[in-house]
Amino acid sequence: MRHAAFALPALAAASLLAACSTESQLAQPAAAEAGASAAAPAPPAPPAPQQRVAVSGSRPRFATGDAFTYAPALAPPPYFMPPHVFKMPGVDKFPDSAANKAILVEEQPVSTFSTDVDTASYAFVRRQLTAGRMPPAAAVRVEEMVNYFPYDYARPSSRSQPFAVTTAVMPSPWKAENQLLHIAVRGFDVNAAQQPPMNVVLLVDVSGSMGPQDRLPLLKQGFRLFAESLRPQDRVAIVTYASGTKVALEPTGGGDRQKVLDAINALGAGGSTAGADGLQRAYAMAERHFDKDAVNRVILATDGDFNVGITDPRELEKFVAAKRKSGVYLSILGVGSGNLNDALMQRLAQSGNGNAAYIDSLLEARKALGEELGSTMFPIANDVKMQVEFNPAQVAAYRLIGYETRMLARQDFKDDKVDAGDMGAGHTVTAIYEITPAGAAGTLVDPLRYGEGKKPAAQAKSDELCFVRVRYKLPGESQSRLVEQPVRAGTAHKSLQAAPADQRFAVAVAAFGQRLRGEQQLADYAYADIAELANGARGADSEGYRAEFVNLVRMTEALGKAGQP
Repeated sequence: MRHAAFALPALAAASLLAACSTESQLAQPAAAEAGASAAAPAPPAPPAPQQRVAVSGSRPRFATGDAFTYAPALAPPPYFMPPHVFKMPGVDKFPDSAANKAILVEEQPVSTFSTDVDTASYAFVRRQLTAGRMPPAAAVRVEEMVNYFPYDYARPSSRSQPFAVTTAVMPSPWKAENQLLHIAVRGFDVNAAQQPPMNVVLLVDVSGSMGPQDRLPLLKQGFRLFAESLRPQDRVAIVTYASGTKVALEPTGGGDRQKVLDAINALGAGGSTAGADGLQRAYAMAERHFDKDAVNRVILATDGDFNVGITDPRELEKFVAAKRKSGVYLSILGVGSGNLNDALMQRLAQSGNGNAAYIDSLLEARKALGEELGSTMFPIANDVKMQVEFNPAQVAAYRLIGYETRMLARQDFKDDKVDAGDMGAGHTVTAIYEITPAGAAGTLVDPLRYGEGKKPAAQAKSDELCFVRVRYKLPGESQSRLVEQPVRAGTAHKSLQAAPADQRFAVAVAAFGQRLRGEQQLADYAYADIAELANGARGADSEGYRAEFVNLVRMTEALGKAGQP
């Protein structure tokens, strides 16, 4: 599979949202012009180490809408500052969502969510752990960690039905009496000869904060890789923003590669971060050169110091969603750390039918802008939703692992007006449920006084554990299509080791994410157990991603032994 190249962790989110918060003030044009002539500010000091803290801990967290703000460690308790004090560089914001709990099938037999091919969380978590610090629990989105890795799931046979759905049932490694339901969706892969032209506008933050090596210089390396992949039929433009906006490169054909490279090489950081009309200008350029037969996309690259000129985040989402309807999608590349507003970045990427990626190294830039460019840039389906109906004759309870920020109401599944996830060519989506067998119902809740004698409605289909449905729209269509299939109890693997390697590795990653979040279900499943499970399921691992993961788990175990939180 070719993965969502856009794994955004620490990046552009912070400033992006700081500038879009309801309290933020838009820079005035005069001030922006004055800032343009000022000397570039010195690079900011590295952010203080971040750690997950309870309400009574040494670092408070403050609710801001649907996100939590994690302030850098400051002073030991007792200590208090009002929330507005923390609206400053160095504040990271993540979606606030409690982990999914087990749900009784007899009370709620249907689970519905939007699919997710972002891989942002894994890159952010990796950067934090390799720096020797534990990531905030809210920064860990288990589904994005699982979906970071390539899997060799079954392929669909044609683009007319662009998905193949495969399922596997296996014992849970962390709770012996439970099972895991693994659902894999793989999209149709489009070979290079069939890929449509690209009409891309790069919107690049060149403010002073982008000066450090892990920001604009790193992005420029990634952009050069992108330029090398351009074909004659592709077209790319570059818009920059700092104290103001500037067109650094008019739309240029891929055949004039040197001109594109010269424009990339000329990018430099300096000035304040005004850029009030940067996003609007980039969209306007993409729309002016819109090609109905091409992929039309704006790619925003920033460390988070981004002011789009819209002070209300909801209005910003509406703006991006409206542009999505015009056929221009938005993707986000983030760099740096300390200015992360991950909460807004996720919302914008979802609203813009795009991906959010975090670039923390040249290897990640290669992954995002090189080897996975095809799957990221070329959509094969929009508004992809998944719904699973569990059979109460077989399953007492279920728990969806991850996807907390993408849950949908049951009725949203058939409502084609409800926006959902998007998938590119060759993408895969993995979802994992922990299920409790029907015979174990008494271990979860006391029986109903007035429910005795009530027989499960699905008794006639007792060989089915559940029924899986995937709904999607082909690009350019407004009416959804449906893929569905049952999961039969008799197909369950008798042991975890009997399950395919891809499925076992995905389970290991899901276990790691849950442990990092501090979820109680994994309290007795050690990091050493996770590393052993993952190492035994590495398979071919041609790019070394799985080996890196095993080492990351072992590093986390070492951090714990060294006294890290």
